[in-house]
Amino acid sequence: MPVAILAGGLGTRLGPLTKNLPKSLVNVAGRPFLAHQLDLLRERGVRRAIVCAGHLGEMIRDKFGGGAGWGIELEYSFDGPELLGAGGALRKALPLLGPAFYVLYGDSYLRADYRQAAAAFFALGKPALMTVCANDGIWDSNVRFAGGCIEVYDKSNRTAEMRHIDYGLSCLTPEAFDGLSGNGPHALEDVFRELAASKKLAGFEVSERFYEIGSPRGLEELEALLKGKS
Repeated sequence: MPVAILAGGLGTRLGPLTKNLPKSLVNVAGRPFLAHQLDLLRERGVRRAIVCAGHLGEMIRDKFGGGAGWGIELEYSFDGPELLGAGGALRKALPLLGPAFYVLYGDSYLRADYRQAAAAFFALGKPALMTVCANDGIWDSNVRFAGGCIEVYDKSNRTAEMRHIDYGLSCLTPEAFDGLSGNGPHALEDVFRELAASKKLAGFEVSERFYEIGSPRGLEELEALLKGKS
């Protein structure tokens, strides 16, 4: 399956680092973050990616082009004059994504087994699958997960029954977006919440911790990981 990389955010938590630079191009361990992300995707068997770009997205295309230097075919879907949010950006990119695809946040570095997640997705037969990991009190839980199903997903109204957190890797089909009205901005969180409420959101538990560059602390943690790897 191809992967949609959600790279349209403003990156406000990184302060001056992203004032004139998209998060995908932030330097991590001597390279743009997207270079590390593409290396990881290639290792996980991905051969095609669609970058859903918004804020300063042309800079990503100018740097990475068609992806030849990274062993992955790259295409781009741009929000346009209005930022569409992750849900709206994905819906706009559907013609490029085909009947089934991975979704990955543009600031996430996720080392889970992508093929296992895809196998669970097809076996469970729902229009969408969210990977989750057991929280153990480290982060704020936002998922009630049981029996291969996301029973509740809510980032705003957390309960004691929520013992997992959205890991950041998903598998979707175009059907997952049938409930969206209009062509304007939509949050992916709303899409997932509605899918869970209608019992259309499968779940798959992973054990690998996630890394991200959406915050200064996350950036420091990933930098340490990647420097240790090299």
